[in-house]
Amino acid sequence: MDVIIYYNLIMEVILKDFNFVEIIRKKREGEMLQEDEIRAFIQLYLKKGIPDYQVSAFLMAIYFQGLDEPEIIALINEMIKSGRTLDLSDIDKPKVDKHSTGGVGDKASIILAPLMASCGVVVPMITGRALGFTGGTADKMESIPGYKVELSLRDFKKVLKKVGCSIITQTDEIAPVDKKLYALRDVTGTVSSVPLIVSSILSKKLSEDIDGLVLDIKVGRGAFLKRRNEAKMLAFLTRRIGQGMGKHIEFLFSNMDVPIGRAVGNLIEVVEAIDCMQGNCPNDLMDNVLSLGERMLYIAGIKAGVPLLEEKIKSGEALDKFKEMVKAQGGKFGKIKMAKEPILITSLYSGTIQGINAYDIGLAATIAGAGRLKKEAKVDPYAGIYFLKTVGEAVQEGESIARIYTGKASDELLDLVRKAFVIK
Repeated sequence: MDVIIYYNLIMEVILKDFNFVEIIRKKREGEMLQEDEIRAFIQLYLKKGIPDYQVSAFLMAIYFQGLDEPEIIALINEMIKSGRTLDLSDIDKPKVDKHSTGGVGDKASIILAPLMASCGVVVPMITGRALGFTGGTADKMESIPGYKVELSLRDFKKVLKKVGCSIITQTDEIAPVDKKLYALRDVTGTVSSVPLIVSSILSKKLSEDIDGLVLDIKVGRGAFLKRRNEAKMLAFLTRRIGQGMGKHIEFLFSNMDVPIGRAVGNLIEVVEAIDCMQGNCPNDLMDNVLSLGERMLYIAGIKAGVPLLEEKIKSGEALDKFKEMVKAQGGKFGKIKMAKEPILITSLYSGTIQGINAYDIGLAATIAGAGRLKKEAKVDPYAGIYFLKTVGEAVQEGESIARIYTGKASDELLDLVRKAFVIK
């Protein structure tokens, strides 16, 4: 009997007697799920045999009770098998990706993909959209006029062969069940579940046929992981499970109490990323890019480190790769410019900026239109916030400290941005 036919017959038997309410109960009570139960859940959810409200209850049970390592591995494997995987064996170069757990103003991926490609490292980057108050790299890249983030695996591979890097979002080919769960987690308050983060990251990244992954774990007010112990658990689980599946995993802990760089939004972050590739970059953002890039080079077996990365930026090769990638995916580099007239935010006090609350800024950017408050919502590519003043800088009463780009101006929004600045 054909293996696929046999598998389908087995699944029919399993699904026929599957009681998802019992699975929710088991996880709610902290019991361990069996591999066939997780497999049945994935199969039924893909076939639309389980409504979102039941899956939401299941996600909440996982949020409170967690998943043991065998459950996470089973979930990752079923997520991968729900779609297709990329075969890059005919590309004779090291293949390394980078993933961020989500932050405010985090545009490092936009810089790193072309920067690493200019160093001879292939970067097949499958990224997500906005989750909660954090921006999504896919939304940022899609804000470039004409740029296509939804490519077939065939076209994705073509761009990788031609350019050396490509940034796309999940399609129905790549771990499609993760794509569905990703959107549902966003609107059910379950994004910060460590087991769900690990399974989401590795199901996408292990579908890419990479040699290794660098994980940028954001910690602080503007991150989903507020506490260091959660971040350490995520790093431990991702490395242990990923390396058990044959992938080299490195990680970096990044502070997310304050937004990274000066721009928060979609196209506005692309503009800042381009400025960085032209050598004009805020120190915190450049430090983050170089630290991550150094780890990616290490996985790739390239020993030149930070000096090589700095040279590729200085020579313009990183920016050239970015332009090449944008063109290969239908984008128009020459049309990357902000279109809205900004609203100026002025300071109510004189003093020195002691901090900028990343959570408040992320929430403000979402309200401005740069993020999603509902699963089906569309983002405004031109919405965003730009800091005219940042931490450590002096400011006078009445002086402009930020610009807001939005079509949804309100006193609530303006006050939220102003309140985010701690001035003493």
